[in-house]
Amino acid sequence: MSRARAQRRVEREQLAAQARDARARRDVRIAGRRAWLRSLRARLPRRIRWQSQQGLLARRRRAQNATIVGLYLVAQAIIWLVSADPWARATGALLGLLAIPVLVTLVLDRRS
Repeated sequence: MSRARAQRRVEREQLAAQARDARARRDVRIAGRRAWLRSLRARLPRRIRWQSQQGLLARRRRAQNATIVGLYLVAQAIIWLVSADPWARATGALLGLLAIPVLVTLVLDRRS
């Protein structure tokens, strides 16, 4: 009985040693990966802010831009519904793109 117990204990110790070795290898691998990431982050420029501005002027600008895009899309939808000619549709799209800066300047210009 004691031999069987001793044999099981030896097997348990071997399994525990293998598990410790596996954990140690994993910890070394993770530590190396973390060190590599730290060195990489140190070489890269500082993180830029991806959040949009939250001020009143920024919100107003986003609303204006969304309105401009929405009106352009509505105009293009009307052109596509009214005209079946692909040249007329392309001309409408091009003229719309060329007219946007002019209309934005006339309607939203705050200098005057």
